[in-house]
Amino acid sequence: MENKYHSYNIKDLPEGCKYCVKGEKVVVFITGVCPRSCDFCPVSDEKYQKDVTFANERSVKEIEDLIKEAKAMKARGAGITGGDPLSRLDRTCEFIQKLKEEFGQKFHIHLYTSLNLANEKTLKRLHEAGLDEIRFHLDLESEKLWDKLSLARKFDWDVGVEIPLLPEADIKRLIDYVHDKVDFLNLNELEVADNSHSDLIEKGMKVKDSTSYAVEGSLNKGLEALEYAKRYDFAAHLCTAKLKDAVQLANRIKRESEGVKKAFDLVDEEGMLTRGALYLEDLKPGFEYRKLLSEVDKNKYVESLKPFLERIKKKFKLDDEEYFLDTEKPRILLSKKLVKKKKEYFKNLGLCPAVVVEYPTADQLEMEVDLL
Repeated sequence: MENKYHSYNIKDLPEGCKYCVKGEKVVVFITGVCPRSCDFCPVSDEKYQKDVTFANERSVKEIEDLIKEAKAMKARGAGITGGDPLSRLDRTCEFIQKLKEEFGQKFHIHLYTSLNLANEKTLKRLHEAGLDEIRFHLDLESEKLWDKLSLARKFDWDVGVEIPLLPEADIKRLIDYVHDKVDFLNLNELEVADNSHSDLIEKGMKVKDSTSYAVEGSLNKGLEALEYAKRYDFAAHLCTAKLKDAVQLANRIKRESEGVKKAFDLVDEEGMLTRGALYLEDLKPGFEYRKLLSEVDKNKYVESLKPFLERIKKKFKLDDEEYFLDTEKPRILLSKKLVKKKKEYFKNLGLCPAVVVEYPTADQLEMEVDLL
């Protein structure tokens, strides 16, 4: 049952997963607001129960931010998550409609939600907005809302159940209930979250090794569940931690690098960008650099950089594609070769030259910074 993506499946992968494993979907975090408070919730402290919106790592203040991120990674679909997207139904429906208008009806959109806020009216709105696939996170401690699954069957879309493989969960009971009510079942290998509200470790769970957040025993539980699911005629997929990190995320990063790289950037096999950078002395990478970036008036620093850029362009006769004024992390970007070769010139100008290796994502997370 193991496939080339390091996961396991019975029958075909769900349609949404086919895009995800190739890194083709933009992850749309609609809101951190949610009616539930699951102790395994992986949402970061930055987003948990807060009404914030992100597209991948890009903060979304308006719909154009989402469209920009989807274009940057050449997305072929979107996965809408939270929190619970139904907590902000108007926003969710607007985003679905805009994505379909911008990229066409073949742009595949799936959505994760609980059953808490699901009713016929809300599901109808999602369907009319253009949603292609809906995935329900069932409460494994209570069957009280499970009968709501039948409401989703009234609409022409793919319906699935997706749950984490909690050690104490009765997955067989769940399979017996959902096998004839959904198109597929997704089982996620449980991972320990790096946040303050998850308490899996406090409950005695252990990670399976020093290089993984995956919980010991979760994968085996999933394999046993798949074996049990064979008695029924429906699709089931065990999504592993390795798939998420080594395949899905890696493919998305590579895809993003192709969309956002500058002409002077060097791109490695993992999609990381190597570039030369010129910083102002009081806003260069160092202790609490990220915190400082969030607090300063970036426009002031960008304006301070413009005269330097004009001198550099004239000095080295640079074409437009040979430089970039970064307004998000106020700095001038150039080729690694030029910055290293002319580092003394840049220092004499009063700038801090560096070679950086960073993610191609909107937050441009630094992997390495070599101040020259």
